[in-house]
Amino acid sequence: MRLFSALYTRAMRWAEHPRAPWYLAALSFTESSFFPIPPDIMLAPMALAQPARAWRFAALTTVASVLGGLFGYLIGHFAFALVEPLIHQAGYWERYLRAHDWFGRWGFWAVFIAAFTPIPYKMFTIAAGVISMALLPFVIASLIGRGARFFMVAALMRWGGAKMERVLRTYIDGIGWAVVTIAVIAYLILQR
Repeated sequence: MRLFSALYTRAMRWAEHPRAPWYLAALSFTESSFFPIPPDIMLAPMALAQPARAWRFAALTTVASVLGGLFGYLIGHFAFALVEPLIHQAGYWERYLRAHDWFGRWGFWAVFIAAFTPIPYKMFTIAAGVISMALLPFVIASLIGRGARFFMVAALMRWGGAKMERVLRTYIDGIGWAVVTIAVIAYLILQR
């Protein structure tokens, strides 16, 4: 089934849209505090479509993501009682508890790891607010982790250029289904 190639073609068209940077910033902000879709899926095609602007897109994604992380921090600090039922409904409660536990052990490093990896960063931003983590280490860990991740994505796309685009276009369906399979397996493992 060629589901992902159609989505990839659409994402490449959106990446060339004049308002694409605004959409990227909005996605980056919301993903860091409550939205489940990571900005990498928009950053990568934008960096491929406009390699001369890849660094600018990575910087925009980083800044918007850290600002969204601060919003998540505020949610955790001031409105956790309102958000807690939503975390339960979304199936993130166990992840939230794990994030809360990690803060007790590693603080700065927990935020950094969540900011860099596919771990739901939003759970860590909210948990940081709930436990009132010191704001400066939170911001520094977020900037370093998010910046490293998004500049790495931009660098790979810029470095790969047209060749990377051809490879992605050729294998996008296989890559997409592999990611879905890995996510399902990870979900099943984490539910046990």
